[in-house]
Amino acid sequence: MKYKAICSDIDGTLLNSERDLSLRLKQVINLLPSQVPVILASSRMPDAMRHLLIDLNRPSEPMIAYNGGFVLDGSGNVLDSVSIPLDLVAKILEMTKKTSIHVSLYQGENWYESQNDYWAQREIKNTKVEPTWKISEDVLDLWSKDNLGAHKVMCMGDSQEISWLFGELHFEHSADLHLYRSKDTYIEIAPRKISKATALRLVLEKCYDFGMEDVVAFGDNYNDIDLLQSVGWGVAVENARPEVKAVANEITLHHREDGVAVTLERMKSES
Repeated sequence: MKYKAICSDIDGTLLNSERDLSLRLKQVINLLPSQVPVILASSRMPDAMRHLLIDLNRPSEPMIAYNGGFVLDGSGNVLDSVSIPLDLVAKILEMTKKTSIHVSLYQGENWYESQNDYWAQREIKNTKVEPTWKISEDVLDLWSKDNLGAHKVMCMGDSQEISWLFGELHFEHSADLHLYRSKDTYIEIAPRKISKATALRLVLEKCYDFGMEDVVAFGDNYNDIDLLQSVGWGVAVENARPEVKAVANEITLHHREDGVAVTLERMKSES
């Protein structure tokens, strides 16, 4: 395998239909040299990524969390932290008050939920992480004491209300916020200036002696476009958005058909 590192998105790319790592994927990762890092890059929080690295027998790899807003090296040291300002988080909460939209707040290692409803339970099931139950206004008070903001604000709910919120935020704050609709019922909100690509470049500069051209990356959605364009070999899974496929060097099988594993197996056999 000529590439010196693997960087992969998680949901819709690395995980199978059970939202887990397949045996085939774990086997091909185990066959790779230990000096080839497997760097996960996701909108997830760190704890929702750690158990996957443990399952891959790669517990000490760098992590790119919150789409690049929170970057950790293999020892857990913070390489970069970029958050949404507190006043903007407060405005998002205010905008959703008269709607049925569910708002989740993330900062560093912490995930805060104000209500235990369908949406909260869905995220618990999907990520295998338990949140801290705290009213959103109390979270803002807590953050204000330490001058903190949100690494991610996730809004979930009725698709029409989500479309309305997306439009309002895009109109007023497109210069400050990155608004990412992973589904019609979701908006993941992050600082505008970060991306998986900028975070990976930082990880390589700080932790390794090679560059982006030596990385193979996998993805499926809009937040993976910059990543696939920036590395030596960008791979889109078959279920990827058309825009992602358009920039990829290769299109592999669907995430439910072990597309990442299939490509890694081929690359290993070619080396």
